[in-house]
Amino acid sequence: MKQYLALCQRIIDEGNWIENKRTGKNCLTVIDADLTYDVANNEFPLVTTRKSFWKAAIAEFLGYIRGYDNAADFRALGAKTWDANANDNEAWLNNPARKGEDDMGRVYGVQGRRWQKPDGSTLDQLRKIVDNLSDGFDDRGEILTFYNPGEFELGCLRPCMHTHTFSLLGDTLYLTSYQRSCDVPLGLNFNQCQVFWFLAIMAQITGHKPGKAYHKIVNAHIYEDQVELMRDVQLKREPFDPPKLHINPDIKSLEDIETWVTMEDFSVEGYQYHDAIAYPFSV
Repeated sequence: MKQYLALCQRIIDEGNWIENKRTGKNCLTVIDADLTYDVANNEFPLVTTRKSFWKAAIAEFLGYIRGYDNAADFRALGAKTWDANANDNEAWLNNPARKGEDDMGRVYGVQGRRWQKPDGSTLDQLRKIVDNLSDGFDDRGEILTFYNPGEFELGCLRPCMHTHTFSLLGDTLYLTSYQRSCDVPLGLNFNQCQVFWFLAIMAQITGHKPGKAYHKIVNAHIYEDQVELMRDVQLKREPFDPPKLHINPDIKSLEDIETWVTMEDFSVEGYQYHDAIAYPFSV
């Protein structure tokens, strides 16, 4: 929690104003931020200086693992995060690749599970990683990437947190996640929970102990209509101790995640928090 607040304060103190063409808003921006999450000791990085909704974050990543490409499927899991980008993004609405209401195109999980090869076949990046790690093997290329520049025009949004690299040292699994762009007041806590959960669940289904998760952000920013709330409200609050994340121990394989797992298989213990803050969301 302290590293999250330190980044927020750094952006307020040192950020440069940059215009964002997509949203038409200005952002206070810094380049290069590194956060570390202690998954081994189950210090779940859920923001405590405002109420945060961790279930939607995990539900969204669960949808990525399943390769979903439709906002309705994410809603069914409990994540409404793709509604706006699928249905309110003017550029995507006018894109001939869009198949209709709720269609997201070839984004995130589609790339992770069905990367299009030149011969027309597809590559399942995640399956390869799970198989290798389950065999105790790390080829230094256990990489899952959602970033496919050749197909940007076929999706509603370029991936923000785009690449995840797993590293196996003995019987301990580590994760390094890379993010090109981050809306810090709204998106970062969401992404923190996802990075933590991804290492925890992958360690569980491949038979390893989780170590630390490393989260690297290139462009970290606060939108102009969020600055006052961050500076004058959230940064004035004292954080609580981090809660614990519990995962159903019966989840033992990728197939389990793909088929029967629901949000009822995850719970958080000891979450204390301050009142919610209604930060504006920029589409």
